[in-house]
Amino acid sequence: MPEPAGTAAPGAPGAAVNSRATVSVTPPPASATADDARTAVAALEARTAVPRRIWPGVAALAAGLVVLCCASLIVGAQPLSAGEVLAVFQGRGGSEATALVWEYRLPRTIVAIVVGAALGTAGALIQAFTRNPLADPGIIGINAGSALAVTLCVAFAGMGATGVLMWPAFGGALLATLAVMLVAGSGRAAANPLRITLAGVALAAVLSGIGEAIRLTNAATFDRMRQWAAGSAAGRDLGDLAQVAPALLVGIAIALLLARALNAMALGDDLAAAVGVNVRLVRLATVGAVALLVGGAVAVCGPIGFIGLMVPHACRLIVGNDQRRVIPLSLLAAPVIMLGSDVLSRVILPGREVPVGVVTAFVGAPVLIALVTRRKVFAL
Repeated sequence: MPEPAGTAAPGAPGAAVNSRATVSVTPPPASATADDARTAVAALEARTAVPRRIWPGVAALAAGLVVLCCASLIVGAQPLSAGEVLAVFQGRGGSEATALVWEYRLPRTIVAIVVGAALGTAGALIQAFTRNPLADPGIIGINAGSALAVTLCVAFAGMGATGVLMWPAFGGALLATLAVMLVAGSGRAAANPLRITLAGVALAAVLSGIGEAIRLTNAATFDRMRQWAAGSAAGRDLGDLAQVAPALLVGIAIALLLARALNAMALGDDLAAAVGVNVRLVRLATVGAVALLVGGAVAVCGPIGFIGLMVPHACRLIVGNDQRRVIPLSLLAAPVIMLGSDVLSRVILPGREVPVGVVTAFVGAPVLIALVTRRKVFAL
């Protein structure tokens, strides 16, 4: 995220952005007492009142989600009128309209909302954990690790059910996250946002290449996974979602519980420990939550990128770096982006449907370019 004037320098994290003014928080020296550390954390969370512009934003997001839900039920290869959809919910719809709404569009809408919420939350977590506004499950290789694990299981073990695939998806996401952190922290220099991003991009390229090679050399695997590999909510039903829903709910709950601890860790591990944060436990919980969220989302819809990048960054522009607000707002905003992209994917090409992963990439790539070309992008 670009560093506004008056924030702390990238090498000294701890800048909290107020809705009206920017508050700089200077971490106390290493010899500081626990009281000094608590004071620093309190200063980071200095906004005791919710900024006024949050509520209009929340209302706009909620209204947008409702509108997109209606559009998702109406828009498709065979459009329905609002009256036809309403008649279906009243039990007076025709057989064809009833089948379209209940068996295809409503499940697809719910899947898009839940998967979007999971990806947005995972993005907010990984950005707070790495202190890197460019971190995203897709960019730093977590999606690729999860997708490769699923590809291997489909190609060589004949797996196909979502409930079975979610376990390799979880494992692949977890291993990819750990691999990125290990590579970024290797050598003499400590892991920093730039090293994490570079390690993740390199790992994502390698894992994606391996997965693509397997799919291209195995015709049966390619045929089964061609739509899934591009990221799509089409054809998904509530049964698929129900199998991963417990893991997604656990991941979201962990993310919300970690918000305050991540605020403390933004000032450094020593200060976080001084105020009672179990740094090792928070790290393990964060990695585990990201694996649950990304693994569940990938198992259902395949790898979908850029949502975890765009949404948390936009939320920080509204509420600052306080994770107690960034994470819940991402949880609401991400489904809007995901569902909007899914609706757009049905109409962008007449007579054809584009995978939603292609649409999110088309929208997200300019956002990434804008981020990396702005000054001091790594300050978080």
